[in-house]
Amino acid sequence: MTAILGLSAYYHDSAAVLMVDGEIVAAAQEERFSRKKHDADFPTAAVDFCLRRAGISAADLDYVGFYEKPLLKFDRLLETYLSYAPIGFRSFWKAMPNWVTEKLHLRREIRRGLDNLYRRRIVFCHHHQSHAASAFFPSPFDEAAILTMDGVGEWATSTMGIGRGNKIELTDEIRFPHSIGLLYSAFTYYCGFRVNSGEYKLMGLAPYGQPKYASLIKERLVKIHDDGSFELNMDYFGYCQSLTMTTPRFHRLFGRGPREMDSSIEPLDQDLAASIQVVTEEIVLRSAVHLHEKTKAKNLCLAGGVALNCVANGRLLREGPFDRVWIQPAAGDAGGALGVAQLIWYQLIGNLRDPCQPDSQRGSLLGPQYSPQEVREVMGSCGAVYDSYADTQELDQKTAALLADGKVVGRFSGRAEFGPRALGNRSILGDPRRPDMQSTMNLKIKFRESFRPFAPAVLAGHATEYFGIGAEQTSPYMLLVCQTKGDALPAVTHVDGSARVQTVDDQANPRFAALLNEFHRQTGCPVLINTSFNVRGEPIVGSPADAYRCFMKTRMDALVIEDCLLLKERQNNGAK
Repeated sequence: MTAILGLSAYYHDSAAVLMVDGEIVAAAQEERFSRKKHDADFPTAAVDFCLRRAGISAADLDYVGFYEKPLLKFDRLLETYLSYAPIGFRSFWKAMPNWVTEKLHLRREIRRGLDNLYRRRIVFCHHHQSHAASAFFPSPFDEAAILTMDGVGEWATSTMGIGRGNKIELTDEIRFPHSIGLLYSAFTYYCGFRVNSGEYKLMGLAPYGQPKYASLIKERLVKIHDDGSFELNMDYFGYCQSLTMTTPRFHRLFGRGPREMDSSIEPLDQDLAASIQVVTEEIVLRSAVHLHEKTKAKNLCLAGGVALNCVANGRLLREGPFDRVWIQPAAGDAGGALGVAQLIWYQLIGNLRDPCQPDSQRGSLLGPQYSPQEVREVMGSCGAVYDSYADTQELDQKTAALLADGKVVGRFSGRAEFGPRALGNRSILGDPRRPDMQSTMNLKIKFRESFRPFAPAVLAGHATEYFGIGAEQTSPYMLLVCQTKGDALPAVTHVDGSARVQTVDDQANPRFAALLNEFHRQTGCPVLINTSFNVRGEPIVGSPADAYRCFMKTRMDALVIEDCLLLKERQNNGAK
């Protein structure tokens, strides 16, 4: 047996992944256990879960890998601060304590995090190598071009390369401070959203505006070359030398300072969101075209935070040169833990790789699971009133009937998803045919901005009936946007007629597919609203107790936890 633990930590979205003899046994982000959104600390609880899932201890591990090279990152930080000195002193002074006490001593910190039980080698790989490995190795392709784009790793911000068999090779890179991820984050910051977590809000806001500033952005802020490479005009960006993303020159260009968080969204914010989205799509598309010309590959694999921009992904699939595209569902830093583990198994050790269909990620359902007995114990300690169902078909019938009656239902079932998207197992569900359901779920359940759309989960065999997606194309990880056909699904159709589709089949998630089939049988509609089981500002629920608390503090109507069904109206402390 060969056991490999992959780790990401100390920036944001720390995670642990365990592979045993080439199989992904377990994967989880620390935030699901700590309840700190984007938790960056050493993933102690996630590691503990992974080891318990395999029935081993840290002493049984053969390799531990870390998703980037901290000394190279420190080199980049020092060089950047020196280049801007003395302007960047405040930022330098804030960053250094963590580096001196923790990040420069990662071998020590990792061994300490593993209770000093692990005595073997610790492997460090480049940040974008981790992304590339997470993109290619779990994919269904024996050969594919690889494109990674994010904020920044050590020095690289974007890379291109090729994967063949059990090897990846990165051939081109764009280096800091020129970064498509940081460009997008600068507009995220300027439009009043939180960097590293609010980028998807900016993407959701974009269809409400017009890209009237796209030309100005390309004239003044970023020069885009034919091959997709680009250069930022650093006079407009502050992330190298200050604690803000943008500079006064940026603010003068658009006529105001950054929007205050939670203040009213202005037409300028909508138009800037639309504009930077168009520019981002242009860079991604040009990069893909150049990569295709260089590699002649038919398939493309994507990872890095920019790969979570599902609007750009949809356009790449429609207009790009590749026959097939596979996107790592944990495309951000958490996925780096998976990438380094797979890099060790395939490229370092040299094990052969036999690509799986549809992929080897197992639906990304790699997180914790709770037995019905564990759930009932938690429900008892919470004083919850519930009915339990030994027959899963009967439970699905009851759940589908509630959904068809316009009720909002939380679902906590099976293994948790690895990555930022809820794929049915830690989800809040609703009827997409009801025009008022989008606003109901946004304002009464999720407590979030009313402009943000919800995603549809659709039975894979019916996807082409409702969405502009190819007959052979699937979107199991909710990472592609396409147009909705007709007006039958108002609650999942965004203002521009688009939807972020999740296709569901019996192979990847048979229990969720069974619920969708039952809803289809009762209503004639094979689609449900699927949004993550959390409220604004909190991570997706990680335990049955988390799910019950979220259920009780929102206006959710019902909750399914494994074989238990709870109705809000029956709870002793009443509906809220």
